[in-house]
Amino acid sequence: QVQLVESGGGLVQAGGSLRLSCTASGSIFSIDSMGWYQQAQGKQRELVATITSGGRTTYEESVKGRFTITTDNARNTVYLQMNSLKPEDTAVYYCGADGVKTIARSIVNAWGKGTLVTVSS
Repeated sequence: QVQLVESGGGLVQAGGSLRLSCTASGSIFSIDSMGWYQQAQGKQRELVATITSGGRTTYEESVKGRFTITTDNARNTVYLQMNSLKPEDTAVYYCGADGVKTIARSIVNAWGKGTLVTVSS
């Protein structure tokens, strides 16, 4: 079984910064990619940024230049540094992991329970 636990959310003023962390635990052999997704109230969950185990990154257009995703493969942890935050960044941020290869030789995808980011104007 694989679990993802996010941390680092909170309340911040517009223009401020937050750093989100997500650690995967369980009988993990390797993870192909991890990412961050946001879900604003009343809206669908949307991609924010992803990173592969090889370090290749993708970003949603509105966060380019403001958010940075990094990973510590040895710790199965992914980070999202969010700078120059805007009120429209307010959402629950979910961590996702794709292609998680377990010691039992299964491949699963996993989601965290989310962490709330609120940006006040």
